[in-house]
Amino acid sequence: MERTLELDLPILLPNVQDLQDQCIARLQTALAGKRGIANAHIETDRTPAQLCVHYDADLVSLNDVEQIAKRAGAEIVKRYHHELIPIEGMDCSDCARVIEHSVGRMDGVMNVTVNYPAQRMRVEYDSQKINRGAIDKRLRGLGYTIPAEGLKNFYQENREIIFSLTAGALVLIGWVGETFFGLPTLAATVLFVGAYFFGGLDISRHAIHALRERHFDTDLLMVTAAIGAALIGNFFEGALLLFLFSLGHALEERALDRARAAVRALADLAPKTALVKRDGKEIELPVEELLLEDVVIVRPGVRVPVDGIVVTGASAVNQAPVTGESVPVEKEPGAQVFAGSVNGEGALDVRVTRLAQDSTLARVMKLVEEAQTQKSPTQQTVEKFERVFVPAVLGVTALVIVVPPFLGVPFQESFLRAMTLLVAASPCALALGTPASILAGVAQAARNGVLVKGGVHLENLGRLKAIAFDKTGTITHGRPEVTDILVFDGKMSQDELLRLTASAESRSAHPLAQAVVRAAQNKKLALPEASDVESITGKGLQAKVEGRALLIGNFKLLQENNISMSDAAAKQIEALQVSGKTIILVAAERRLIGALGVADVLRPEAKETMRELRARGIEHTIMLTGDNQRVADAIAKTVGLTDVRADLLPEDKLTVIRELIQEYEQVGMVGDGVNDAPALANATVGIAMGGAGTDVALETADVALMGDDLSKLPFAVGLGRATRRIILQNLVISLGVIAFLIITSLTGIVSLGIAIVFHEGSTLVVVGNALRLLGYRDGG
Repeated sequence: MERTLELDLPILLPNVQDLQDQCIARLQTALAGKRGIANAHIETDRTPAQLCVHYDADLVSLNDVEQIAKRAGAEIVKRYHHELIPIEGMDCSDCARVIEHSVGRMDGVMNVTVNYPAQRMRVEYDSQKINRGAIDKRLRGLGYTIPAEGLKNFYQENREIIFSLTAGALVLIGWVGETFFGLPTLAATVLFVGAYFFGGLDISRHAIHALRERHFDTDLLMVTAAIGAALIGNFFEGALLLFLFSLGHALEERALDRARAAVRALADLAPKTALVKRDGKEIELPVEELLLEDVVIVRPGVRVPVDGIVVTGASAVNQAPVTGESVPVEKEPGAQVFAGSVNGEGALDVRVTRLAQDSTLARVMKLVEEAQTQKSPTQQTVEKFERVFVPAVLGVTALVIVVPPFLGVPFQESFLRAMTLLVAASPCALALGTPASILAGVAQAARNGVLVKGGVHLENLGRLKAIAFDKTGTITHGRPEVTDILVFDGKMSQDELLRLTASAESRSAHPLAQAVVRAAQNKKLALPEASDVESITGKGLQAKVEGRALLIGNFKLLQENNISMSDAAAKQIEALQVSGKTIILVAAERRLIGALGVADVLRPEAKETMRELRARGIEHTIMLTGDNQRVADAIAKTVGLTDVRADLLPEDKLTVIRELIQEYEQVGMVGDGVNDAPALANATVGIAMGGAGTDVALETADVALMGDDLSKLPFAVGLGRATRRIILQNLVISLGVIAFLIITSLTGIVSLGIAIVFHEGSTLVVVGNALRLLGYRDGG
């Protein structure tokens, strides 16, 4: 069920016409490739220009649209606001729908989504019609609170459980006293009424607000049942009902807080202060006061406080909290570090490249919180069912009260059965099973370096039948490396050839030249100074190294200089070409002395990743590449891919993805999120690699593997499948209990007390089942 919004956003474009045209073209291309945006166009004849966009509010937020516009060079005028607001006081999923109904009807509110397990509201509103204060006031008027910063005292933290246990104590004293010790009925009734107060205070308040909003919810059903029990003199049954209902919610809240704590723990990873160099001094400042280009001192064994670049020092840094990488990464000057990662044994000076609120960890936290407010397809279906089911239950309850007495059933008995039916048919567990699972699943993914940007994507991960991989940067590392060294001069070693070649190539910025230099550095070869270096466009370069005149480049360069090669050398070079390698020929003093084979090497984890994907039910793995078919087939065979689409131009990837969806229905696409954004957007799930290092990957993909590690993909797919299984289990449990209780309550087999025990028990069972996802491990 889509919730498509149509919105006109005022935007500021560059003043220069050429720049404005380029900006508009970039913006329209980016919006067209974004999942959830149905249509978008720009009207430049209005002042300011207007971006007209139609988007699905469960897939795209206003903040997403603003970020896309900013990257394209435009800026959306700050009229429309997008906020995530924490809410306290909700005791069941019905509260979320009451808030959505009430806030959503306010003039100026464009979209509102509330997630009860996460205790968050996402709201988008027009600041010219309404302000944040009015929204906060409406929330407080509904009986909910917006938590203030700072620690709560013991009473605030435990009020709900204290009230519930007080109600339970009063019920127990009243029943035991009346049953075994001759306590007068009036005194016992007073105790039961006290239990009504402590057990029913919160749900009564919520039920009243729901009625005002003309919304029938579970709280209303429970309050009605408790009042009904009191009207026929069964104060004990009503008090027991409210006690068990309030106790169930208190325990449910504490259980769900485990999942919320898993997300809060991510935010706590980044230090609150940093040791910074200012004016020749070392001073400790809150991270919020750090400026770009500040230099921060990171001592051994402490957490890195900011995103930045290492200026001096070397150390192994544990990035697992951000990227999920299990092995510490060596950091040297020029390397990127992330806030929240743990420094090893060396001290580092880090130059700040992102402010605290813009760090990778902060952005991940914000995206996770937004993901928790987006409703999955299953949750939307359940809510549609409940909107019909709850009023129907009230109607059937009225019939159960009125009809049986005409058939000879005592009124009190039929009334009590009707109240029991209200409890039996209350869909608390049904409403909670899916969002609790999504909350736990998204939190567990984030803790393991996988960012899932919504329940719909987590569920879809579990549905995938096929996954397509863009070869460059996913199956391979995405950068060329020297793989082979051929020496045709019997007096020269491989290291000597590499040393001479790297010396000349060190003056070049070409990717192939840099691959040669890296290879020499990895072998710790000392590079002599090169002189008379001259680039020959499209062919290579010439230089002098240790008195030798070198020519380094392709076949054209050697042919133009009449440098020949032996048949044996030609055969060895041809063998490298057949396997897909790029050849760098090296000649000295007009004689071929060697050749280097360079290729974008396969990721070492690629083969094992494909095996694990097959074990998780992904039967089709397809590589998309611009390589020729022969080279592509060789790579696919090595890695274990089931299919290859070769000789593709960049624009062909989108066509292939659409064809695969026609064939397999549920298809994932793995890429870098930069050159393949349209293909990612059209796949069932778009998955980007290396999300911690690039803004684009975080913003364009549905799922981002934060580390540059393909082996996290089976974990993500497995977690999606586990989430779907648990959602299905919760639906079966909740619907089964409801069906059982409806039948047994109508036939008089179960009493009101037994019904509430089953009702609250099933709710706690589905919450506990959902929280099992917090313990999910790769292969679990």
